[in-house]
Amino acid sequence: MRASGVFRGFAPTALALALLLAAATEPLAQECCDPAGPFRLGEGYADQPATCETIGDWVERAPQVDARVTMSVRGALSAVDSDGALAYLVMCAEPDVRVLCVTYSTNDMQPGDVVLFAGGYSRVGEEQVMLDPCLASRE
Repeated sequence: MRASGVFRGFAPTALALALLLAAATEPLAQECCDPAGPFRLGEGYADQPATCETIGDWVERAPQVDARVTMSVRGALSAVDSDGALAYLVMCAEPDVRVLCVTYSTNDMQPGDVVLFAGGYSRVGEEQVMLDPCLASRE
């Protein structure tokens, strides 16, 4: 079967692009993330998420790369809110660094529930981290 005009040449081009991206991100992965830490390049859960007790140390060592970085955090929810379109889940309380998970549903989670967050890392203040978009699951 011959490829139509739209798809002709797609496979070799896609393969070349995939190889190029893999080669470009390999050095970033080495620069990015401590394997024992809560950060991952791109998308993914870390094997060892941060906790409310350790997050302060980890955010001081956050990867300084020009690429998407995901952070994983495990702990008890301190606040849950929704505006009808988005849900806002907060983990940790002062004096710890607080973590805001921006997601689409509270999934009936309540303050005190132990959850795992993983999402796009952004430091938004001295004592605040935002994970957006973020996945949250009960532990």
